[in-house]
This record gives sequence, C-alpha cells and structure tokens, in this order.
Amino acid sequence: MSTKESHLGDNTGVRLSEAMAADFFALLKPRVMALSIFTAFVGLMVAPVAMNPIIAVIAIGAIAIGAGAAGALNMWYDADIDALMSRTSKRPVPSGRVMPGEALGFGLVLAGLSVMTLGLLVGWLAASLLAFTIFFYVVIYTMWLKRSTPQNIVIGGAAGALPPVIGWAAATGAVGVESLVLFLIIFLWTPPHFWALALFKVGDYAAAGIPMMPNVAGPASTKKQILAYALLLAPAGVLPWAFGFASGYYGFVSAVLGVGFIWHAWKVLAAAEKELKPAKALFAYSIIYLFAIFAALLADTVIMRALVSAGA
Repeated sequence: MSTKESHLGDNTGVRLSEAMAADFFALLKPRVMALSIFTAFVGLMVAPVAMNPIIAVIAIGAIAIGAGAAGALNMWYDADIDALMSRTSKRPVPSGRVMPGEALGFGLVLAGLSVMTLGLLVGWLAASLLAFTIFFYVVIYTMWLKRSTPQNIVIGGAAGALPPVIGWAAATGAVGVESLVLFLIIFLWTPPHFWALALFKVGDYAAAGIPMMPNVAGPASTKKQILAYALLLAPAGVLPWAFGFASGYYGFVSAVLGVGFIWHAWKVLAAAEKELKPAKALFAYSIIYLFAIFAALLADTVIMRALVSAGA
C-alpha cells in the first residue's frame, strides 16, 4: 500500500475502530504535550504581567489541547513509518487500535478548538502563534522536512520551541525578547536531544527511510555536531540572567547544568562507534536538563517576586 493510500484509504471514515479512551489520549503524545504545557506555563509566569488566574488556566489548557492536536495529526500522517520502527509500532494508528480517519478528525477538531478558545478568551496573537505552531509541526516538519532532509529536527525544532513564546504572548499580548531567549534555549536543545536518540535508534530510522543525521552523515559527524550544539546551548541557558530577568542564583544553576550537558556530549564524542551508553546517558540527561532549567527559572521568578513583595 502506498503512503497516500495508508493515509487516505478505506479507513478514513468508512470503518470505525473499537478504540478506548486511552488510545485517543495516546494520540496526543502526552509526554511531548507535558513538556509544551510546562514551558508555556514558565513563559506565562516569567512575563511581567499578572494574569487573571482563570484566564491563565484557559490559556494553558488551550495550549495543551493544541499540542495534543499536533501530536494526533503527526501520528495520523506518520502511521506508515511508525509501523516500521520498534519505538513507534505500538502507537494507536499503526497498531490498528485507531483508524487513520479517526486520528485525522480528532486532531483537526482539537486544533480548531484550541486556536479558537485561545483567540476568543485570551488573545489573538497567542492564538495565531499556536495555529502557526500546529501548522509548522504538522505540515513543515512532519509532511516535508522529516522525510526529506537530515536537518529535519534542526528546522522542525522551532515548533517545539514556541510554547514559551505563546505563554508570554498570552500574558502580555506581545512577543518579548525574553520569550525569544526561552525559544532559543529549546531550539538549541532539540538537535542534540534527538540526535542522541538517533544514535542508538539508527536501525529504526534506516528501516523507515527517515534521513536522520546518523543515517546520512554517519555517527562520527553526528557526534561532533552534538558537541557543537552543546557548546552553544550551555551559554544560551545562562541568557535569562544575562538579560536581567533571572537572578544570579538561576545563572549559577543554569551554568552548572550547561557544563553537565557539555560533559555528556563530550563523552558521546569520545566513545567508540558501537558504544551506545554515552548516547543513552546524554538523551536521558537532556530531558533532565530542559526540565531543570525551566523549573529553575520558574522557581527563581516566584522567589524573587515574593522577596520584592515582602520588601514592599
């Protein structure tokens, strides 16, 4: 069956599956969605505007639904290659638990709901950014870049880096330099994070015909690029302090985390080609890094504001 048939064939609305609620929840890519929610929340909280708590909850909820919609549409389109990879073969669509048409309809409804909710109840700039994020992830990354270039995750990473910008825009009605700093951190984090995964899942990507960097440029070149991005990411992580919207405490924590990222990236570069433990360790650390650096920024913001209020 061709790729087009696998997406648009007899299953698009003719036959319904017996999917459970958990299967539709899995379509949302809950782990990716959780990261989008968290970084959007930090962007919203760091913004120098006190939002109405109810409006803030609505904003984060809409961003969460939008992130889930992008995940569902990604799983709909990628069902053919997901079926070929051990990491993704048990997802709802390739496993047959959810029909392609159901995933497509589910994603489109959620996308429309999230954008309209954010626009009508919070602000149209934030809604426009959310709509662009969904479009970029589904059309630019999933449908085009992912299958055509080893730079897929570099360019496509912009979609995953936008949630804190959306959160900031929801709070302020604008896009500030500070939110772009947060965008930059995630943007620079994305390639080494996914290339570390690709180093020990290279067979999966080869079987699916996805031109990830290790498959195209080779492991040695990929490892050098991972280290190069780590060297860029570490100072980028300190920028919230340098730009004055985080304290020196955050600056110290982010610097330590950045040094840890560089160390793990160096271990990957120094490892033998078939030694996969350093790549797995970097992949795990990269997740900890991003969560920790945004958690540190959130804690720093909350604590500094509390101290200012107490002093006032």
